[in-house]
Amino acid sequence: MPLSLLILALSAFAIGTTEFVIMGLLPEVAGDLHVSIPGAGWLVTGYALGVAIGAPFMALATARLPRKKALVVLMGVFILGNLLCAVAADYNLLMLARVVTALCHGAFFGIGSVVAANLVAPNKRASAVALMFTGLTLANVLGVPLGTALGQAAGWRSTFWGVTLIGVVAFIGLVRYLPNRTDEAKLDLATELGALKGAAIWLSLGMTVLFAASMFTLFTYLAPLLGDVTGVSPRGVTWTLLLIGVGLTLGNIVGGKLADWRLGATLMLVFAAMAVVSSALAWTSHALLPTEITLFLWATAAFAAVPALQVNVVSAGKAAPNLVSTLNISAFNVGNALGAWVGGAVIGRGLGLTSVPLAAGALAVLALILTFITFSRGSDAGLAPATH
Repeated sequence: MPLSLLILALSAFAIGTTEFVIMGLLPEVAGDLHVSIPGAGWLVTGYALGVAIGAPFMALATARLPRKKALVVLMGVFILGNLLCAVAADYNLLMLARVVTALCHGAFFGIGSVVAANLVAPNKRASAVALMFTGLTLANVLGVPLGTALGQAAGWRSTFWGVTLIGVVAFIGLVRYLPNRTDEAKLDLATELGALKGAAIWLSLGMTVLFAASMFTLFTYLAPLLGDVTGVSPRGVTWTLLLIGVGLTLGNIVGGKLADWRLGATLMLVFAAMAVVSSALAWTSHALLPTEITLFLWATAAFAAVPALQVNVVSAGKAAPNLVSTLNISAFNVGNALGAWVGGAVIGRGLGLTSVPLAAGALAVLALILTFITFSRGSDAGLAPATH
């Protein structure tokens, strides 16, 4: 694997850390800026909406740029956004800074995954995408806890200064090591939008939405489930999240290798595993050891889908890989929001925390059904496993 892939992974690490670390720093941010905890929570929502809405527009805005230049520009936006977060004098400026930072998120992952896939031989593309997304999983394993600890010890702004520094290192690496490609197709707006015609791309994006909805239905409410049902202490929840992070990383690597073997079979296997393991948690969550084992298996299964889903949408929208892969990141964030809503609705209706894993399992079954429908369309849909 080329060094430039490691630079892309480092960029993904920085972006993933800045997205999720705010959740660990909400009390510090709320206290410093004199807002409520729910008010500070809107900084998370604002970022997610910035990714979901801004990603396709940023992809179109950079469509005429060579992919290396586009990634360098987007990383520059990321650095600016985190710098604004670090110096934000009030809540409104911090919210604006979060949205600015989010604008680069979806487009960077979308374009970056296309670049990663093109750096290696065709039969290694999913593995290359998986390596890039390993940076995102490591952000959850290392970046978020370390960033939270730094923010608690030295003030929340120090975390964003640290992420800004990582962004600068990634920026230099992209400029220095990412190769210039002279064989990239020249794209225009009509070509990009034309790739969205037909059912194949929308079915593929729908798979991503349902996958993310299943994952975040459970993930969003995992801490109260562990605390109230399993009886895990707050410190124990932190160690459980670390275990989940290890599972996410392992699943991402294994999923990339499986997708290189057979794309459609991998996705159906992953969604089936998510459905079974998520549902099992409704019963295993009453005891510590079964809970930890179930969550590790769930995390491994869940992130095994990420590189396969990214390669899948590019296969469905070959004419505009930048746009469709970026839309896949938007679809992931839409699923994130949908999953949080589904889990909240289940709890709000008085069904109990143990019903949340069942709801996650049901969404995984829907993803499995949609995947079967998508791949049963055959090679005419551009989704035959051998063509990716």
